Amino acid sequence: MIGFVQLVVLVSVLSAGLLLARLLAPYIAHVYSYDTPGRLDRFFLPVENAIYRLCGIKHDRAMGWKEYFTAMFVLNGMMALISFLVLIFQNSLPLDPQGFPGVRWDLALNTAMSISSNTNLQHYDGGSTLSYLSQMVAIQFLQFTSAATGLAVAVAVIRGFAGKARTKNGLGNFYVDFTRSLTRILLPLSFIAALVLVYLGVPQSLNGYTAVTTIQGAQQLIKIGPVASLVSIMQIGTNGGGYYGANSAYPLQNPSQVSDLLEMILMLLIPTAMPFVYGEMLGKKSRREGTSILVAAYALFMLDLAIALYPPEAIGPGMEVRFGGFAPVFWTVITTAVTTGSVNASLSAFNPLVIVSAFMGMLIQATPGGIGVGLMYMLMYVIITVFIVGLMSGRTPEYLGMKIKAGDIKLAVIGFLVHPAIILVPTVLAYATRATNAIGLGTGSISFTEVLYEFTSAAANNGSDFLGTAANTVFFNVSTALVMWTGRFAPIAVMLAIAGSMYSRERGPADGVGIKTDSLTFAFVLFATILIVVVLTFFPFLALGPLLEFLRGHVNGF
Repeated sequence: MIGFVQLVVLVSVLSAGLLLARLLAPYIAHVYSYDTPGRLDRFFLPVENAIYRLCGIKHDRAMGWKEYFTAMFVLNGMMALISFLVLIFQNSLPLDPQGFPGVRWDLALNTAMSISSNTNLQHYDGGSTLSYLSQMVAIQFLQFTSAATGLAVAVAVIRGFAGKARTKNGLGNFYVDFTRSLTRILLPLSFIAALVLVYLGVPQSLNGYTAVTTIQGAQQLIKIGPVASLVSIMQIGTNGGGYYGANSAYPLQNPSQVSDLLEMILMLLIPTAMPFVYGEMLGKKSRREGTSILVAAYALFMLDLAIALYPPEAIGPGMEVRFGGFAPVFWTVITTAVTTGSVNASLSAFNPLVIVSAFMGMLIQATPGGIGVGLMYMLMYVIITVFIVGLMSGRTPEYLGMKIKAGDIKLAVIGFLVHPAIILVPTVLAYATRATNAIGLGTGSISFTEVLYEFTSAAANNGSDFLGTAANTVFFNVSTALVMWTGRFAPIAVMLAIAGSMYSRERGPADGVGIKTDSLTFAFVLFATILIVVVLTFFPFLALGPLLEFLRGHVNGF
């Protein structure tokens, strides 16, 4: 439960996130409008055109969904390969003043695929493992590109749903969307956020670590580096991870209550803006379609928050947290709702119901979900919802005035089923191969929760975990790497295929399936459908883990 002050903080953070997102949405929509010139084009176009010429990109050519996906997949694969090589050979490259050795192959593979998939699951301690070059090239650079990929995919999916009446360039050109995401959205926002973070006390330096003598006379190494620039993009881009192993629980990454609140707002900003962007790109008459999606997403968010705040003691006794009891719980709900994965307290400190709430955010992935892909998942749920409502009302499913075909339904269901498959199969394999024994895990509900959380976080491209560096084994490094990429790119392929088939489809007056899809009624039906589908799929596994621990009366059983 929360008091008046905590309620004020909660309302303030959510209000600030919603207000800033609403203000940002028209700008984001305009960024991806190829045909409408903007006042900032004179600054950005010369840079972008130079990039197109340098890379040999035909930026005025529209792509079909297969070409769009292939361009996206190949580019991300090449960047992951570069990241892998930098990590492996960091000891032979510049900017390694601490003399860190090269990263072992399986950890480098896990890290490269983790960062490139916008997951940032860390089986390493960044401050004790990675050189400055690795932090900037293998980590921060991919944090920008993976976030840009999410935005580009979301916009392509929106164009498919909007149809040729609203956009004349098909699903668009991936390279243009990707470049504009970087130059016009992520770089400016991250630069401003980094400056504010530096002002609030987050370090930004390349001068190496500093050895100091403490008051007690002991020697301590102060680890400083390009921290502020990493924190800004990791929160804005819903990447997660952190410069330090303790993430945003570490004072140099998150110095105060003010920086704590700022980082929460940064996490919410773009994921909350995307439903507004959806409404903007659909056009004036369909703008409320985005609002109904946003209402459903935040209704699910509030349900998660209520579950997390239900226990009288969300933090177990004896656990030391820097920001009190409420702030870490609020952060955990946000960071799993937008699949960021950063933490400001150890997950092992929380009541099992807080962990249930975290699971819900990662299993749904649309509350409001990660940058770009959260909206994509919500549109997948919309297709499933109109299909179910159509069955119940005996009418052909329709959305935005177009018929929803059997192929759309099949693809949406495949996209949904990928998620439980890549969570549950590797969880079983971890026990069957005794990989859990190698890191000291047993077969009880606590260990099961930790293993299930590991693969859920990887599949949802979240990145928070219980295991941390303990999971730095060949099995967990390779298995989670495969899960992260499958969880990232398989649903993207499915949604691009649906968007591609919808783009040229005939549309009539939007009369839905008996319910107007831009109404509060539809938002409630969407909310209920998502909840039922996800709970029916995952409830047995949650019951074996955190729910069992809660019923046993444990207040921090992990």
